[in-house]
Amino acid sequence: MEKKDNKQNYLDPLVLAKLSSMLLRARFVVEGFIAGLHQSPFRGFSLEFAQHRPYSVGDELKYLDWKVYARSDRFYIRQYREETNLKGYIILDASASMGYGTRGISKLQYGCYLASSLAYLMLRQQDSVGLGTFSSKINTYIPPRANRGHLSVILEELEQITPQGETDISNILQDLGQHIKKRGLVIFISDLFDDADRVIKALKYFRYRKNEVIVFHLLDPAEMELPFSDLVLFEDMEKKTEIISQPDIIRSQYKKILADFIEKYKLSCQESGIDYCFMDTSVPLDKALGAYLAKREMLG
Repeated sequence: MEKKDNKQNYLDPLVLAKLSSMLLRARFVVEGFIAGLHQSPFRGFSLEFAQHRPYSVGDELKYLDWKVYARSDRFYIRQYREETNLKGYIILDASASMGYGTRGISKLQYGCYLASSLAYLMLRQQDSVGLGTFSSKINTYIPPRANRGHLSVILEELEQITPQGETDISNILQDLGQHIKKRGLVIFISDLFDDADRVIKALKYFRYRKNEVIVFHLLDPAEMELPFSDLVLFEDMEKKTEIISQPDIIRSQYKKILADFIEKYKLSCQESGIDYCFMDTSVPLDKALGAYLAKREMLG
């Protein structure tokens, strides 16, 4: 058997799909992007601003508050305190449309690897994390816990998920909101194939309740490029309706509509104080997640 010297080989989505367990996949992804950074990129989720203090020689310059300097012409350091009881709620769309995939991995599989990696990472830094999955109804709700044994409960559920059913994201989010009693971090993973205005309105409910919200928007490359030729029979994976079309004729207009669809979610999330991250499921997960978390830390 050929020895694999390049660890990045393990982090390709297709190779991840072949690994024997969700724990193994999560560990490879997390260790993969942490190894590429000088420090943990997840720090921004577990620190909360506490106060300012005057700068002293030897303090790290990255903690200087330049806005305070602009007002006072004096250097002050931003101090933080650890949030030892941060609660994370990972909400994963398991509807039928998430079963689509053209590169050997579906959106749902990619979403499961993303969810397992985030759960592994949060528990690794001693935060608590829970999981909610849904299709036409809430399929699973696992409350947040902080002990390591809780990870196996989450990963076991992710191993068993199959895509099925239609979904009404906005109503599902409202139902899930009833389970989230304490302020925390809500991580939503979906292809967002629903009315954007209604989905954003539902996500804003979590912001109204003082939660931090992150949306990971997953799409397959074929959904973005429509790389088909000749006549093609398209089937709605949720409603089972069918339509015959010629991609070469509709491709330009299709890509414009999709770009507008993505941009609407992106801008609406930004305007609502919701963190939005688009993910192409052909991109290695450690690269995509690592880039997002590094950007998040840089923005503070």
